Amino acid sequence: MRITIDDVAKQAGVSKTTVSRILNGNYSQTTEETKERVQKIIRELNYHPNPMARGLKQMRTNIIGIVLSNLNNPFWSKVLEGVEDTCRLSGYSLMICNSNEDSYREAELIEGFRMRQVDGIIVNPTANNKALFEEMANNKYPLTFINRRIEGIDVVDSVVVNNINGARMAVDHFVQLGKRNIVTFVYQPHGVSTWQDRVTGFKEALSAHGIAVHDRVIEVKNEVGRVKEAVIEYFKSSSAADAVFSTSSMMTLEILEGFKELNIKVPDDVALIGYDETVWAKHLNPPLTTIKQPAYEMGAIAAKNMIKKITSKTKKRPKTVVLEPELIVRHSCGSH
Repeated sequence: MRITIDDVAKQAGVSKTTVSRILNGNYSQTTEETKERVQKIIRELNYHPNPMARGLKQMRTNIIGIVLSNLNNPFWSKVLEGVEDTCRLSGYSLMICNSNEDSYREAELIEGFRMRQVDGIIVNPTANNKALFEEMANNKYPLTFINRRIEGIDVVDSVVVNNINGARMAVDHFVQLGKRNIVTFVYQPHGVSTWQDRVTGFKEALSAHGIAVHDRVIEVKNEVGRVKEAVIEYFKSSSAADAVFSTSSMMTLEILEGFKELNIKVPDDVALIGYDETVWAKHLNPPLTTIKQPAYEMGAIAAKNMIKKITSKTKKRPKTVVLEPELIVRHSCGSH
């Protein structure tokens, strides 16, 4: 027998209107206790709203599109888990695409979503489609940036991490352990806010500790194998660095490959901190100290805010949610 919204409302002891609001991500007239009770019953009854019926009634498809920059990065698996869980509880389906840091491909994917009339798009933007995003914002298209900002666009909702603070945490930890010759590796291209902010935080923290900033940022093309090459070149020409801050989990693996080829031991020769907590970080030898991003929370908030934007009958002012990172201390810096 098909479970209906009446069944959910009856078991939860609330009205159908209340259940409908919660399904649509509208919690403004609902207490936290009621919201959690209704969502629990939705899961227990395995209730799924009829997307076709809802779409016809509301002139919606009940589909949200998401365009990510690099699905090879394990960070995105946890983000997507947060997005999917939130969409499912609110009766939305999710379409996932990968731009692979290609701005032309990103624009094609977004146009494809719009042609399919998805209700809104969440995007981890590349640096070169500012005009497209401005056009979408000006036309009031439901759009949310996730994990990155676009400089000069402040009329789009976004959910980001305080990457400046995350980099500061890494440098502060190195300095507390007596490290002074600290370098960081960062991907090109310029214009990606996450990488720019991590470099900004890195430089600010060095300056705060009285450490010269010059020649401590090594920029690398975002191509497979380039980081390993850069690490080998740097450490062959200079053995001064006693600590390395990696600004990406994918980068961290190549840094370790470079160290292995040069027979550099972590943490005996060089301390290492990686940005992003991954499932494999604690299993490395030695276990890796990381800057952990609240990935699941980021995805859940982006989806919730998108659904609110889609279902709201009133225009809401764009807002930026800034989440805080966390330092996870393990053995790759020589302490635990």
